[in-house]
Amino acid sequence: MDSQGYLLVREAVPPHSLSPLLSEITQILHTAGWLLPGQDPAERIANASAACGDPDPTFKRVYDEIFSLESFHAFAHHPALQRVMNLLVGQQLLIHPKPIARLVFPHCEQFVVHAHQDHQALAGDPDSFTAWIPLHDCPTELGPLQILEGSHRFGLQNADPATGYIPKETARGGDWVGGPINAGDVLIFHSLTVHAASPNLSSQLRISLDCRFQDYGRPLNPATLVFAGESDGKSWEKVYSSWRSDDLKYFWKKMPLQFKPSKLELEQLTQTADSPRMRARFTRILSQLESQL
Repeated sequence: MDSQGYLLVREAVPPHSLSPLLSEITQILHTAGWLLPGQDPAERIANASAACGDPDPTFKRVYDEIFSLESFHAFAHHPALQRVMNLLVGQQLLIHPKPIARLVFPHCEQFVVHAHQDHQALAGDPDSFTAWIPLHDCPTELGPLQILEGSHRFGLQNADPATGYIPKETARGGDWVGGPINAGDVLIFHSLTVHAASPNLSSQLRISLDCRFQDYGRPLNPATLVFAGESDGKSWEKVYSSWRSDDLKYFWKKMPLQFKPSKLELEQLTQTADSPRMRARFTRILSQLESQL
């Protein structure tokens, strides 16, 4: 991790532990019409006419249904995954509470995630890590991630302010590397490591999970804990409404977190941020944060 900015742990989690979550997600996708009618949903054969991606409202509706799954959030807390991350982060492990599902239609270049650094969006402490986990075998044609080796050593790199994307030809680092990643393998990389998705050239939907981790004694962007979107109306209460267990609800409240920006700085930003949109965003973050704490 120190030298190249990433590591790939083969069979980090038992492959069979992925099956229940994958099954729940594919059933949601099947019901939404994203999978080809008449085919076994487990095959994940994409319905090309349903192709969509963020920020399409159709995509968001299906995504929010997946995001509300208790099993979706529980997977980031899998004991085997936590053991790996403890070795990297230490015993003060904070699992960021908003994992990301990557739902990638084949042959849709407009939805491919191009080169970027997670720290552009995460902020907080640069020494945080992403674990990219395919929920099924991901051969090259399905579009596994590519990593720019050693790119974490160059700090934040020049990116398009609108998208956060970094042109591959100007990204600083060593070689681009990639290859097949199987169910149970976990690709972990530093928040400053430049990475990109490969195009999905298969006939199947690619389904993967991003989980993020850091030392809870280091600065945390409070936006990590809340929903700062302008109009999505998402809340933890809505997410938790169908959960059977309370064990993972607001689990971070038990930790002595250090926010950056702090609550005082958030209060100032609600008045001094550069635009009305950003001032409203900081107001939403502060309001939700105070209701949690």
